[in-house]
Amino acid sequence: MEGNEALARGAIAAGCNFFAGYPITPATTIFNNMLKMLPSTGGVCIQGEDEIASMGYCIGAAMAGKKALTATSGPGISLYSEHISFAIGSEIPLVIADVQRLGPSTGSATRGADSDIQFLRWGSTSGVPVIVLAPKDALDCYVLAVHAFNYAEEFRCPVFIASNKEIGMTSESFDFDSVVLPPIVERKYFSGDAYVPFEAAPDKAPPFLPIGGKTLVRQTSSTHGPDGYITIDPAVIAQVQERLRQKIHSARNRITLFDADIKDNTDTLVISYGVTARSVEAAAKKLEKKGKPVSFLTLKTLFPVPEQLLREKAEPFKRIVVIEMNLGQYINEIRRILCHRQVEFYGQMNGVLITPAKIMEVIENE
Repeated sequence: MEGNEALARGAIAAGCNFFAGYPITPATTIFNNMLKMLPSTGGVCIQGEDEIASMGYCIGAAMAGKKALTATSGPGISLYSEHISFAIGSEIPLVIADVQRLGPSTGSATRGADSDIQFLRWGSTSGVPVIVLAPKDALDCYVLAVHAFNYAEEFRCPVFIASNKEIGMTSESFDFDSVVLPPIVERKYFSGDAYVPFEAAPDKAPPFLPIGGKTLVRQTSSTHGPDGYITIDPAVIAQVQERLRQKIHSARNRITLFDADIKDNTDTLVISYGVTARSVEAAAKKLEKKGKPVSFLTLKTLFPVPEQLLREKAEPFKRIVVIEMNLGQYINEIRRILCHRQVEFYGQMNGVLITPAKIMEVIENE
């Protein structure tokens, strides 16, 4: 199956019961697959009149208690921006699949690139942390979709899946029946009498009650206190902002997903993510046959930045090389963490995959 179908199947496995989206290459087949699969499970799949409306539908569905998914590409993510901020600030759980294509603007609809990595992190007001997962193949699309819904439910926040045209629209085989998925997580519901909609421990998401139920639930896109009322009290604002930050950062290590192949007696570590990681793996196999082995680290959680992982994995190596299918959207995060190290970079953003041969050239050109 192609990566987009695998992602849709992963969403269904996670309990997704609502999808809204607008057709856009290369994400449309997520919509197509949800349209086929959701109704038979009792779910709802609708096409919005545009991307902004589709995100609004997902937010409304999530506020009513549904597990919501939407899917788009770069131009749609740009239009989602205001609603993304709303979902972050009002702690509305949903999953956003971004099947990236070459930018900027409408760019090349049928050419892949990791064009949106920094936009996913910073394309909303306030700078409050978000969770961004990056699959490298169809199997990852399936498994990471479940993780994405689990994180959205636990932390009550939007979670991004940063896929890519080359992953989403490429068909490949994997042993579907042997895949072990993480246990399904559901949002914590409030039980009791006096519901305060945004009251929570300093590093937790608040318990949930749906809009439209027996209990009054306040929601606002404006700055608010635990009671859901608009506030301009600096102390209350600071407390809420810090909790929005801490609920994700305090779990940073637990939500760090990655693959690593650390070989003994190697002095070079190659760091990558997404479809480019597959070229890195292929290059590493060829280099090993040539008697020049390297180690590699494939990041599957991009944000929050896996700081501890990067420090631990990089420590034994003399040389760090980062490969990205863009002009350098994640390299500075790695340089920030490994600030005492010389970190080399190769990026390419021309609509063409980075080949193993090119990666070998970069690695061998010391």
